[in-house]
Amino acid sequence: MEQRLAKVNSINKIIPRVLQIILNAGLTILAFVLSILLFMEIVEFINILFSTSKKDYKLILANILIFFLYFEFITMIVKYFKEDYHFPLRYFMYIGITAMIRLIIVEHDHPVDTLVYSLVIFVLIISYYIINITPRERPNNKNYK
Repeated sequence: MEQRLAKVNSINKIIPRVLQIILNAGLTILAFVLSILLFMEIVEFINILFSTSKKDYKLILANILIFFLYFEFITMIVKYFKEDYHFPLRYFMYIGITAMIRLIIVEHDHPVDTLVYSLVIFVLIISYYIINITPRERPNNKNYK
């Protein structure tokens, strides 16, 4: 009975480690892909700026916001590794706010949609404020390793 319990405990320790390694490898690959896309966005932005055709400022602003979305996702992955395999909730809120701003800029033809996007931004900002006024203590890390 004790051997079986020891075997189960051994498996319970191995499975999370293997899954953590798979997750870390996947996030590392994603970070490299996002970095390549970020670089491509910079090249596209430079091409738009130096083109001789009429500049579509709506397109330029949309590209800048896409750049920031890539940047925020890469930053979130970096924070994940720096904060002991934990995604800070505030980064998801930054990404949500940036995405909503991009939608307002790109698709501002429908007033109802713009109002909904604005309300979403307002809710995210209020949520961010609530998170900032609460303590940032994390549970004891030894339970999560």
